[in-house]
Amino acid sequence: MTFYSFSRIATLAILTSALAGCGGGLFPERSPEDRQAVIERQNANIPGREEGARNRSTIWDLFNNDDDPNTTVAVNKYIWQASLEILNFLPIQSVDPFSGVIVTGYGTPPGGGRAYRATVYVQDPALDARSLKLALNTRGGPVDAATTRAVEDAILTRARQLRIRDSKL
Repeated sequence: MTFYSFSRIATLAILTSALAGCGGGLFPERSPEDRQAVIERQNANIPGREEGARNRSTIWDLFNNDDDPNTTVAVNKYIWQASLEILNFLPIQSVDPFSGVIVTGYGTPPGGGRAYRATVYVQDPALDARSLKLALNTRGGPVDAATTRAVEDAILTRARQLRIRDSKL
């Protein structure tokens, strides 16, 4: 063993023992009440955090189904269903009902010659025009606003029809 490798091992051992002795000076131990106060202060600074929301303490708490099922999915089911029905000629690439996003691939409407793709964002549980955001594209770029508005109107009209049909049950 050379002097150089021996000095490296000795230096590493000294540093390890020095760090092991640093227990309480830099990070003083807090009482459970102090820790809770720190957590509440940190949660108060999170935008959109409701008052009294439950804190997650371990990774396993993520797998518990303790959330209110009425607030878990925050999209309007009629707009969601109407979007899928109106844009049924487009192949679906991904859907996420929890965030309200539908992403489609390129597809040609019946009787049309131009391929479109759409991204639908249902951002609110209300049956309202403000709840729906739609982005239509062709292979050449974005579609004009009038076409996008016409598709949005068709989706909203179908959503209202679905709601009226459900209310007659």
